[in-house]
Amino acid sequence: MVDAIEKSAMRKIYLRLLPFAFITYSLCYIDRINVTFAGLTMRGDLGLSATAFGFAVGTFYWGYFLFEVPSNIIMEKVGARLWIARIMITWGILAGLTALVTGPVSFAAVRFLLGVAEAGFFPGMVLYFTYWFPAYHHARIVSGILAGFVVAVAGGAPISTGLLSLDGLFGLRGWQIMYIAEAVPTVLFGIATLFVMTDRPEQASFLTVEEKAWLKAKLDSERQAKEAVRTFSVLQGMFDPKVLLLSLNYFGIVTASLGMLFFIPQIIKSIGVTNNMTVGWLTTLPYLCGGVSLVVWGRISDRMKERRWNLLGACVVSTVGLIVAGLTMGTWWALVGMSIAAIGFYGSKGPFWAMPPMFLTGSAAAASFAWINSIGNLGGFFGPWYVGVIRDVTGSYAGGLFGLALLGLISALIAAFCLDIRDAVGSEPKAEISLQAD
Repeated sequence: MVDAIEKSAMRKIYLRLLPFAFITYSLCYIDRINVTFAGLTMRGDLGLSATAFGFAVGTFYWGYFLFEVPSNIIMEKVGARLWIARIMITWGILAGLTALVTGPVSFAAVRFLLGVAEAGFFPGMVLYFTYWFPAYHHARIVSGILAGFVVAVAGGAPISTGLLSLDGLFGLRGWQIMYIAEAVPTVLFGIATLFVMTDRPEQASFLTVEEKAWLKAKLDSERQAKEAVRTFSVLQGMFDPKVLLLSLNYFGIVTASLGMLFFIPQIIKSIGVTNNMTVGWLTTLPYLCGGVSLVVWGRISDRMKERRWNLLGACVVSTVGLIVAGLTMGTWWALVGMSIAAIGFYGSKGPFWAMPPMFLTGSAAAASFAWINSIGNLGGFFGPWYVGVIRDVTGSYAGGLFGLALLGLISALIAAFCLDIRDAVGSEPKAEISLQAD
């Protein structure tokens, strides 16, 4: 009887919450990475060097860093429905305003404000799903949300490069049209969030009384098991050695991934591909490889009930891929290397984000999830800036990729020797949840 209630409750929650989270993250990622395609023509129009472009792109993550923790704490207080809607509406407006930039200063300023607006979205969604799912679902849930980036790139890359071709329409440059057109759906879905999301399971009209009771008992027992080991205040959680080590690991892998990913279109163009639409389609290849890895690796980690060694393996794969890409720069093998690196980058996400909920609860979890993400995402500033500098100095992207590989190796060493985090819950996964209708 209990197993039947669990299966029914989990199936309903998956179908109700995950598709919407998937779509919203897809929109988030489109608005985040469309700058990589805009760079194909925007750099020339605004007279931006690779260094200036990488610096401006990266200011987004300073806004993220400064406002991530406050945003997540506010969400924990006011509820996800209202706060996620606010995030989406404001970031959609600012993404559209990127069409108005006129040079490196205004470009960097708008990117910074975009980071402020979006701060808290991803860690907020991770926190939100801990209110709804037992621990043995966490890696696949994070993977399911993040898989939205596959849709964002597979659909967004050709759409973005297609919009670039509309140069001159309404007197606008192609990249201006792209920014405006891709911002509108984000605002609309932000408004829809107010009507779709439910803050807590006890408010869910789509669950029966029995399903709510089972879920509350299950989540309460997990929370009590973690708090029996230790209860953290907000500051204790943020500065716990495990949290700081997780942040350092995440900083390395994010710096390496975004340092590479923001320059993929320009690296492909340097191989000799001249058509922007072709560049857009080829850009999807590393992301598609990463998307498959994201979903598969998350499920493997959940089935094994193991996080640390799965994270280590993903870090090693990303390091190898970056080395291959650097060694073969200027040839099609560089695209193969970047695809291997993407497998590692995105394969790490599920195991990694299943680790903080193993020992954190409540406001400490809200602050620490955001703290980890904000420190890690500073790599989104340093990675593109560093690769841009090396490109301008050496005339090649190879040196930048080798430096990123070193960061991937450091993340691997941290996973191997410093992240022995034990699960206080120790819950066994139940039978597989079928998402088919009864």
